Amino acid sequence: MEILRSKSLVKNYQDVNSVLHILKGIDFSVNQSDLISVSGSSGSGKSTLLHILGTLDLADSGELIICDEKITTFNEKKLAKFRNENIGFVFQFHHLLQEFNALENVCIPGFIAGKNTAEIEKKAKELLDYLGLGDRMTHKPAQLSGGEAQRVAVARSLINNPAVVFADEPTGNLDKASSEVLHQLIHKLRTDFNHTFVIVTHNEELAKMSDRTITIEDGRIK
Repeated sequence: MEILRSKSLVKNYQDVNSVLHILKGIDFSVNQSDLISVSGSSGSGKSTLLHILGTLDLADSGELIICDEKITTFNEKKLAKFRNENIGFVFQFHHLLQEFNALENVCIPGFIAGKNTAEIEKKAKELLDYLGLGDRMTHKPAQLSGGEAQRVAVARSLINNPAVVFADEPTGNLDKASSEVLHQLIHKLRTDFNHTFVIVTHNEELAKMSDRTITIEDGRIK
């Protein structure tokens, strides 16, 4: 089943003396339970594409359809609600809130969505257990290793059962051992629960585990 489709996405940025053409017409599709890697050199447009597909940024032209909804027609309020309910994110730096513990950080998107507190907390505990963090739930981010914090971020991305999770260099700030653990967990999540992942990565091992790798070069899919 198709989860996402983009048609002719274009993104430009105005520089001091010129226009920078970042994306030059991207056609891209994602099916349920896909594990897709996006690669490309620095400045190729891959992170820009990920942010547009994840609705964190807007294309200048083109069409984006997620879960049969034409996202490019949404106003800001409707887009924020849709993003919270249907899209998960994992960034290179985990972006956990330092004043909250691991369990609370995972629960936050569910609370924002207005879901039942007891049900969200139960699911958050199950996710953290699954990701090997059952004994770290009450620890705050400063008390976690980099790999543990990133696994909390993965749990947070999944709390609302998103249609697709976008990850931007999720192992880019981790050591080799922690990266390998995260790779295996992402692959296991896809296999066990049919989660869908689109991952920008320079990591060759993670790319090899993907169903499909696309390469962005000069703003186009190569």
